[in-house]
Amino acid sequence: MMEKAKVYFTDFRTQIGVSPCAKLQKLIRAAGISSIDFDGKFTAIKMHFGELGNCSYIRPNYVKAVADVIRDLGGVPFLTDCNTLYPGSRKNAIDHLTNAELNGFNTVTTGCHVLIADGLRGTDDIEVPVHNGEYCRTALIGRALMDADIVISLNHFKGHEVTGFGGALKNIGMGGGSRAGKMHQHNEGTPQVDPALCRSCKRCSRECGSNAISYGKDRKAYIDPDLCKGCGRCIGACAFDAISNVNDAATEILCCKIAEYTQAVCYGRPSFHISLIMDVSPNCDCHSENDAAILPNIGMLASFDPVALDQACADLCQKAEPVRNSQLGDNLARPGWQSHNDHFLDSNPNVKWKETLAHGEKIGLGTRDYELHTIK
Repeated sequence: MMEKAKVYFTDFRTQIGVSPCAKLQKLIRAAGISSIDFDGKFTAIKMHFGELGNCSYIRPNYVKAVADVIRDLGGVPFLTDCNTLYPGSRKNAIDHLTNAELNGFNTVTTGCHVLIADGLRGTDDIEVPVHNGEYCRTALIGRALMDADIVISLNHFKGHEVTGFGGALKNIGMGGGSRAGKMHQHNEGTPQVDPALCRSCKRCSRECGSNAISYGKDRKAYIDPDLCKGCGRCIGACAFDAISNVNDAATEILCCKIAEYTQAVCYGRPSFHISLIMDVSPNCDCHSENDAAILPNIGMLASFDPVALDQACADLCQKAEPVRNSQLGDNLARPGWQSHNDHFLDSNPNVKWKETLAHGEKIGLGTRDYELHTIK
């Protein structure tokens, strides 16, 4: 049985003259980041640069704060992410770098260069064994991420339309997968359309990266199972709950694969994980917009254990008071709404999230049992 993991927490309250970025630096030092031997080591700061139009991603100021600590400890940090499976502003390295620049991530604002881990077209990957893998014996990971000596996960903790929330495991596992790796994780199950609920708005087809959605004579959406990659973007795009994943096991398998891909990235080398629970949008930062936060800003957390970190973030979110004028608040206020007593499920009722953490614990990635240490 694993010992309790240590997770360190600080809120966003500051005294006059003390920056939240300084609090973040104090937090990660208290959590033990200096115990890693950074001397001359290439250090990947795995993060998400935010889709163009989205404004809830992590601010560059926080990224610089983390990078400055790494440099102070002798490391050579760079910022990285992999290309996306769906169309958008991060679908190849050129667009991705432009996206990062426009969203404020450059050598001036962060002191770091940006490297797209899986190369120009998302094909520069490496096949990595998955220790204790049950669904994936190997994982296809962006090469630059695997070439790094040390991995630092820096994530914006928010809601997600398929996995309930996006935290450390989602940032590393799905985000670290090359385009082929993302397809590998998404290849179970096909969403289906309820014609009675479909409004023919065509938003789902605009979000689809596989040209899998067409419209019949009745103008209702149809998803071709032979073309669909099962990524679930259409589910999040539909405002009328007309699209759902009828294969519940598929979402559970996706959750497990995310944990296994995280294991592939982190196993056998130093890694450290940081989460900022702020601007908790109901959906992923991969969207070219972000709805109002469903929860108030809670704080910053750090740990060597990504499973414990995600569990602690989830627990703090569940204890928080929902924001009334938000997707979560609107759902809870609906007449006859059957509350799940779970903020992630009440925000996006078709999600799974506990399965990711349970499987991560099962394969030895970390533990859900943790001690929370508060840093003032």
